[in-house]
Amino acid sequence: MKLIRFGQAGQEKPGVILQDTFYDVSGFGEEYNEQFFATGGLARLANYVQEQEGKLPQVDPQTRLGSPVARPSKIVCIGLNFADHARETGAKHPEEPVIFFKATTALTGPNDHVMIPRGSEKTDWEVELALVIGQQASYVSEAEALDYVAGYCLHNDVSERAFQLERGGTWDKGKGCDTFAPLGPFLATKEEIQDVNNLGMWLKVNGELMQNGNTADLIFKIPHLVSYVSQFMTLLPGDIISTGTPAGVGLALNPPRYLQPGDVVELGIEGLGSSRQQVVAYGQD
Repeated sequence: MKLIRFGQAGQEKPGVILQDTFYDVSGFGEEYNEQFFATGGLARLANYVQEQEGKLPQVDPQTRLGSPVARPSKIVCIGLNFADHARETGAKHPEEPVIFFKATTALTGPNDHVMIPRGSEKTDWEVELALVIGQQASYVSEAEALDYVAGYCLHNDVSERAFQLERGGTWDKGKGCDTFAPLGPFLATKEEIQDVNNLGMWLKVNGELMQNGNTADLIFKIPHLVSYVSQFMTLLPGDIISTGTPAGVGLALNPPRYLQPGDVVELGIEGLGSSRQQVVAYGQD
């Protein structure tokens, strides 16, 4: 299945995409949150959709989409997980996954505006594959790691490089600003993705192709990431792990290039759809 949440911000309803048509499943009576994933919600939803075949209300495809997952307990991100991205930033190939966090308040819909934070001069883009945890995971082995994954999403790991790299401390302060985690358009359950280790991924700024990679080039693959992160924290159902970005970020260009108000960022991953964000200044609607 492909899960969506649609409607005005803060008032989203659950939906599904079936054969490219959007349907309202709010009659199902559950939000796509921790409890939903923890209690077998995907199986119940599949049964509900099957029982309601031909009866589900359609949703206008122009309706705003929210994040396909209601606010999770945490958004865990993996840094420098493509060798070409590590090289372009002058960083060493990591011996273990680099972990940082995005604030859950950064989460937005896939086509919502990205807001440049107050005082920012170096807001950057990063197309990433995100996975959604389907059941509580602690000290999970690599062999069983995929059993704990509910599905996959497209994610733009928007980053403020000065906040991240020039202000001391950890990366988190440059990663968790409001609107810095556009997610979706949908959550694709595992059976929707034939080979998660071979998905083309791309990002454009104002129509210019900036990133063009493939998940085949992940340094640390998804089973390793789920297992690794679960050694340090309990992953709860609905939690997000974003797996890293390929080369082509603004920081690494010569000269560096950063997002400005009015810019348009478009990105996509094979099988996970595409998204589009207009960049606005702080305080601008």
